[in-house]
Formats: sequence, C-alpha cells, structure tokens
Amino acid sequence: MKVNLISDTVTKPSEGMLEAMFAAQVGDDVFKEDESINTLETDLAKLFGVEAALFFPSGTMANQTAIKLHTQPGEQLICDHYSHVYNYEGGGVSFNSGVSCKLIVGDRGRISATQIEACINPPDFYHSPKTSLVCLENTTNKGGGAVYDFNDMIAIRALCETHNLALHLDGARLWNALEVTNEAPAAYGKIFDTISVCLSKGLGCPVGSVLLGSKAMIDQAIRIRKVFGGGMRQSGYLAAAGSYALKNHRKDLREDHRKAKEIETVLSTCTFVDKVQPVSTNIIIFSLISTFSELDFISKMRKQSIDLIALGKGKLRMVTHRDYTRKQHDHVLTTLTKMN
Repeated sequence: MKVNLISDTVTKPSEGMLEAMFAAQVGDDVFKEDESINTLETDLAKLFGVEAALFFPSGTMANQTAIKLHTQPGEQLICDHYSHVYNYEGGGVSFNSGVSCKLIVGDRGRISATQIEACINPPDFYHSPKTSLVCLENTTNKGGGAVYDFNDMIAIRALCETHNLALHLDGARLWNALEVTNEAPAAYGKIFDTISVCLSKGLGCPVGSVLLGSKAMIDQAIRIRKVFGGGMRQSGYLAAAGSYALKNHRKDLREDHRKAKEIETVLSTCTFVDKVQPVSTNIIIFSLISTFSELDFISKMRKQSIDLIALGKGKLRMVTHRDYTRKQHDHVLTTLTKMN
C-alpha cells in the first residue's frame, strides 16, 4: 500500500470525472469555440459574482498573468514572505513582469492592513519602486493551510482603495478555506480585483486553474495568456473535469480536513516531534526534535510506503487529499504511533 502525502496535486480523476471528460463537448478554445471551457468560465464567474473568467493550464500562469495585469516594470508588489508567488513560481514576478516584491513576515502567511500600510512607498518618492499591487494567499501553502479572517481582507481592500493599489488573491486552495468558513464565493468577488482558483488540488482535477475578474481585466488576460503560451485548443476535456468537480467534489474537502486534524493530534503526542503548526485545513507542517534527523524520518516513513516532503529549515509537510483513503490514513496514524 503506497501512501502519497507530498501534495494534494497527486490525485487522479474519479470515475465520474473521467466519464464527464469523455462526454465533453469541445472546440477550439483559442477561438473561444470550446463549449465546455465557455461553460466552466461562465459558471465560475457567476459563482464569484464577477464579470468574466479565463481557464489556465496552471495556477502559476494564472497568478503571473494577474501580476502582469496590475503592474508595470520597475514597480513593486507587497506579499507575505511565505507567498507562493514569491517562493514557488520560478522568479516569474521579476522575469515576466519586471516587478520586485516587498516581503512581510506575517502570521503563517497572512498579512494585515497595518503591516501593508507600513510598506507602501510614497508615490511621489521616485527613489523607491512604485507600490502598485498587494497579493494575498488563502489558504496559505507554506503557512500550513492557514485561513484568512474575512474582516481582515475587507480592511486590506479598504487600504488598497485609499492608496490606489490593486488586490489579487492567490486562491489555489480557496476551496478549502470556503469549506471552513462557509463564506460565499461572491463575497470574495466583491473585494478582489482578480482571483485565481485551482481545480487540480483539493478538487482532484488533472489540470487547470481559472482567473476571475472584470471583463476588461479578462480581455487583457487573454492576450497575456497567449504571450505566456497558455492558449490551448480542445481543452474542454479538462474544463469538463472542473465542472464535474465543482458539483461533486467540494463537500469531500471536509473529510481531508478531518484526517489532517487527526494526524495533527497524533503528531502532537510523538516524542520525536518538536512542534506542530495548528491545522486548519488539509496541510500539516511540523518539525522534529534536534536529535531526530529529517532525512532519517523521511527514510523511515518511506520504508513504510509513506511519502512526505521536507520544506527546509527543519520543517516537514504532509497534505491530505481525496485519494488518501481511510485505510491509508489508519496506516499513517499507526506508523507514527509506533515510531514513539
């Protein structure tokens, strides 16, 4: 029995999803003639209460497109030092847009309006880069799946309006946050200029993310996506997976969260564990005591057919997902307990 807890990106399409993909009505999406793509984009725009949406092959491309939409070369965006756009998108902020990042050490990847305000460069001080964009991430990946308080995001929106800054949400795992808070997606559409949502993590699709925003923004995004090489042809097979997941897989995220909490509980009792970050969704980040090697731990877990990942600086990560079965979960809990 192989257990993969490296990421929630390792899932494979469910049987129902595969049937939906094979039944998809497709066309050439570059010419906007793919019926399944058009349906997914329309449905997501309606769900979030925005004017338009655009399908992308990856969340990184969707985020990078949003950054290019909101900035000019030489400008600056503000984000947490854990942000995916800074750490895990290949330096695309500088390569694609010629923009620098002002980093904030927030609370497990979450930053506040007060922290942001202190980092905004005066627009008339030409010695410093012009601040033009704030990027938030919900849930936070490197922050262990932490969820933003909605009122904190409203305060950030108000600050951005005061200083004429754009506000983008990297919502790769926003579906997980929504299951915790029960907030309406349309509430997010009202406060963010653009939102990227991922279909290939918790929802279990093989490929795909979607960028949401105004019609004017998405019209520009189509051109940027083309420049980035993201225009696809009969990609409706992938969109059909997304449409199926939105109808059938969202409720399953709560089971992922429950299993993650159970792993947190067991890790908290393990003598070889130094600290476990609070678990809010499906990500478990923990560190070991100084006498316990991370490499040895990973090796021991692998011998039990359990894969996880090291984040560096003494941190390890497990991520639960829809393909992580109850039988696998019991095996993980038993293995951890026996290692004491």
